[in-house]
Amino acid sequence: MKEKVTKIISKIINSVWFVIIIAIIILGKTLLFYNQTVGEVELETILNTVSFIVVLGAILCTLPNKARVVGAIISDIVISILLFADHTYYIYARTILSVAQITNLQYGEEITKAIPILLSPVHILYFVDLLMLIALHYVKEIKIETLNKAKKRTIVARCLSGIIGITTFIVLCIPIAEKSSNSPYVKDIQIKEATIFGYHIFDIKSAFIKNNQTKYKDKETMLKDYEELKSEYDVKYGQVQYDLAGTLKGKNIIIVQLESLQNFVINKEINGKEITPNLNKFFSENIEFTNMYMQSYTTTADSEHSVLTSTYPVENGMAFSRYYTNTYDDLFKEFNEENYNTSYIHGNEAKFWNRGNVYKKLQVDNLILKEQLEEQEYINGFLSDETVYRQSVEKIAEFEQPFISFVVAASSHIPFELEGLQDRSKVNIDVGKYKNTFFGNYLEAANYADYAFGVFLEGLKQKGLYEDTAILVYGDHNGLNMYEENMLDFLKTDKELTDVDIRLNFSNVLCGFKIPGVQSMKIGKPVSKLDIKPTLTYLCGIEDGFSLGSNMFGSKDFVCLNNELIITDEYYYDEGWYDRETGSFIEVDTADEDLKSMLNTYYENMKTELDISNSIVHNNLLSLENK
Repeated sequence: MKEKVTKIISKIINSVWFVIIIAIIILGKTLLFYNQTVGEVELETILNTVSFIVVLGAILCTLPNKARVVGAIISDIVISILLFADHTYYIYARTILSVAQITNLQYGEEITKAIPILLSPVHILYFVDLLMLIALHYVKEIKIETLNKAKKRTIVARCLSGIIGITTFIVLCIPIAEKSSNSPYVKDIQIKEATIFGYHIFDIKSAFIKNNQTKYKDKETMLKDYEELKSEYDVKYGQVQYDLAGTLKGKNIIIVQLESLQNFVINKEINGKEITPNLNKFFSENIEFTNMYMQSYTTTADSEHSVLTSTYPVENGMAFSRYYTNTYDDLFKEFNEENYNTSYIHGNEAKFWNRGNVYKKLQVDNLILKEQLEEQEYINGFLSDETVYRQSVEKIAEFEQPFISFVVAASSHIPFELEGLQDRSKVNIDVGKYKNTFFGNYLEAANYADYAFGVFLEGLKQKGLYEDTAILVYGDHNGLNMYEENMLDFLKTDKELTDVDIRLNFSNVLCGFKIPGVQSMKIGKPVSKLDIKPTLTYLCGIEDGFSLGSNMFGSKDFVCLNNELIITDEYYYDEGWYDRETGSFIEVDTADEDLKSMLNTYYENMKTELDISNSIVHNNLLSLENK
């Protein structure tokens, strides 16, 4: 019986049936990937996926026997790893990997720390067949036949078949891949229209000719549309809701960026204790923005890029680290011109996300990184928040005034385990049933970040800097997966969540603003990181240069994310419009004309903003050379 089974397996492996079986397995894995990420796909997506796999199989079948078997196995391995990597990244970032992110491999240690947390049992299915192939490799009776003399006579026919297969790929599959260009900012749509294979083919092509994928190639054309857009906004949103112009003229400003802190932790308790007591107090005494949204693909670098330049990020961290030589009307440039002392403080090395080069290009007066700080305590490989804050206070106290200082905290970084924290009593909440879970670790990390922020505020008070200094604090990006099970369990104690609530929670980060002399208030209008620069220039009476954001105290009623999401007071756009209150889908075509016109205008404005920003980043359109 064993010999008979071995013989059958050997026969299959040494025939085209092996390629057919591998092709079917790859198709199954790809459909699994769609189900676990972008969700339900149209029949056209499935047929196009089949087309890619059939063409791949046809090309493999033209190879000599041993090469065919090896080629099929290698194809299976590569595609399995690709689908696994895309799926894992999608869980965390709600987007798909790009070849442009290959340079992120330099942050391998940070990446590998995150991977175990994102794994789920379903990921095993991407590699089950490979494990079986490995097992078969050790069955000595199974041999892969080499090409004999008789079969070598067919080599010409094989070559012709290969040429036909490759031609078919070019004629059939390349046009499918080109469909990715129809939705340049929404990878979910790109995948649905071009398949995951088409997306990656187009993405590789775009990496080499990126400037050709942008709408604007010259500064003059871009600025014309930018001015038209801004004029439209001035007419529509010109009236400010809170007249605070010049309130901060000549005053000191500190910007604090907190790692991974989403807004849902604010004013929340667990087992009778506040998760973020210091932030809660700070927000209640000052201005709280309850609808601050990130633009980034989950990187701190993306957040810093948006805050400083008021433009959207591109691929994960690329606008920040890869395009650091670009010219922008950045925050530091505008405040330098008004004789503010500028500084940036972060407890990591200059090479991390290329910060050393980035901030030298931005002409920061005082660039203070790990190399300029004393090494006292490390958490997750970074200097701890408390270490950075205590030394920041000492540094800031010595700066010539007025100053604007940007301080970046990092201790509440994934995987949130606070590895290296010397005194665990600084985490003073009991997460109960969430103990030793990813979510429980997140709450503890948020609690420590809050403790350290309290240390920072107390230090400023002791130096006499607190009362007359403006302090803006916000979270850089999400920390948890959109559908993190324990988080949803925790949030359901408030109300039943719609899917729209869950999606909004994913990108809603905390934000509070202390403006000396301005009473406490809570502002619920949507704002984003792009709005920070124009807000600060408005408050300081400084003329703002190029900014796609708007004054946070103005009346603009929507924000956009760089994957074509739109958030307004009442509506939410994500491949279609939804009512924020009910979570219900809105049929725009059958809506009344006023609503249809309003929603379509939001969409067109979003597209214009993204087209302008993308062109600026990739083509460096704000440089003096691009006149």
